[in-house]
Amino acid sequence: METNQEFKQYQKASDRVKELKGFYEHLANYLLFNTGFLLVNLYFSPNQLWFFWPLLGWGIGLFFHGVKVFNFFPFINKDWEERKIKQFIEEEKNKNTTNQN
Repeated sequence: METNQEFKQYQKASDRVKELKGFYEHLANYLLFNTGFLLVNLYFSPNQLWFFWPLLGWGIGLFFHGVKVFNFFPFINKDWEERKIKQFIEEEKNKNTTNQN
């Protein structure tokens, strides 16, 4: 029993590390590419600034990725999902039990 619980804890921690790593990779790509966009924009067309459009669009995606990874809104996390799934399963069981009587 203890081994199973330890394995679940390990899996949960491993999943969390993967989520964090994914976010930091996303952030690094965001900074790298948008710096490139800025440099290309300033070099080839300094009179027309367009670099902020990908900065804004990608930034919105990065923001929501961060919200999910860092659990800014508790209704987005996996614990909430698991609790809701269990709740709905129990409700279904109760409906079936009531209908059988």
